Amino acid sequence: MAERSIVPFGDSILRKAAKPVDEINPKILKLLDDMVDTLYAADGRAGLAAPQVGILRRVIVMDCGNGLIELINPEIIESAGEQIGPEACLSFPGYTGIVKRAKSVKVISLNRSGERFTLEAEDYLARCIQHEVDHLNGLLFIDHVQDFYLYQDDTRKRVSLLEVQKMIKSTS
Repeated sequence: MAERSIVPFGDSILRKAAKPVDEINPKILKLLDDMVDTLYAADGRAGLAAPQVGILRRVIVMDCGNGLIELINPEIIESAGEQIGPEACLSFPGYTGIVKRAKSVKVISLNRSGERFTLEAEDYLARCIQHEVDHLNGLLFIDHVQDFYLYQDDTRKRVSLLEVQKMIKSTS
């Protein structure tokens, strides 16, 4: 197992759709293990999708406070309600935005043994699942920001989303 580098905002891989996992083999199991190591090593972490470590596969790991969840080829099959709240991303460090998501979701997925299972989630876990599934589809939380502003985590200063994107592009 090894910690992998997290791909920063601005890298084109974050805007590409991930491919389904056709076979759960040693390479996929190593990816899961490495992603778990990477997730737990990161500050402010809740979830991590494979594109965030440079791999275009439909694999997610997350821990929203109640233990590790691994999802392979997750598919949101139901969503209901609405929640609006702060959201951040390991690929977009230092900023938080206000995002609208479904309050609850139902997901079908495979586990690391290749067994299909259903997961029902509400509130923060539902938000995390939607955020990570978006990564698999080439979407980012900034695509859902409600007021076109982000908040700088250290200063709490409100910054235009366009200004933040320009700053990040100039440093990458």
